[in-house]
Amino acid sequence: MQPNPRQLTLLSLVQARGSVSVEQLAEHLQVTLQTVRRDVQKLADEGLLARFHGGVRVPSSTTENIAHQQRESLNAEGKSRIARAIAAAVPNGCSLILNIGTTTEAVAHALAEHSGLRVITNNLNVARILSANPRTEVIVTGGVVRGRDQGVVGEAAVDFIRQFKVDLAVMGISGIEADGTLRDYDYREVKVAQTILSHAREVWMAADASKFNRPAMVEVGQLSQVDRLFTDAAPPEPFPQLLADAGVQLHIAR
Repeated sequence: MQPNPRQLTLLSLVQARGSVSVEQLAEHLQVTLQTVRRDVQKLADEGLLARFHGGVRVPSSTTENIAHQQRESLNAEGKSRIARAIAAAVPNGCSLILNIGTTTEAVAHALAEHSGLRVITNNLNVARILSANPRTEVIVTGGVVRGRDQGVVGEAAVDFIRQFKVDLAVMGISGIEADGTLRDYDYREVKVAQTILSHAREVWMAADASKFNRPAMVEVGQLSQVDRLFTDAAPPEPFPQLLADAGVQLHIAR
């Protein structure tokens, strides 16, 4: 399913607040209760929301991400805008790391016309996309391949990345909590992400608006380790102040 703009707004509102009543959603969206209930049912069927009597909340699991195919369709337009904004800022002839995630895969598509890039990745989807460009060199880490999303994780990937110091790390993230903690689901993926954070001269985070206030089990790092954050909508409170305090440049892709 590809959520429509109203459903994306509904999702963002629920993710920002944690839980919302059906009446509040109808008032905010200026639609009928019946329309909200239909939207909620569709989103709940896709595992993007959890229903309770009279309202909805974010899915309760902090241990498992939603399926890769669902994440690909969720806010695809917003991810494309983020990807184009990042690609516009990436210079030709630089070295970079792209990690696991559907947003970084969108970035890979947006980098199709660049030249002279040397890209290290633990994402086989990114490798497939960028290797079609003869002007880009793609280096794939070793490690264990996760069949569900083609991510490469584990100690072999960590050891491989430790050999390098790249110009840019372009990273996706599963969730950013209200205290500035960056979080993800798979501890094996997190160990790779932590290594990437410390082996790049600049770290750019690609996170659509649904990632704010989204819980996940494992800590990756802190916003203070990020140089630029690219997103598709203005972050909710308290993130503007958190970003400013951490010295992170905020880019809202239009």
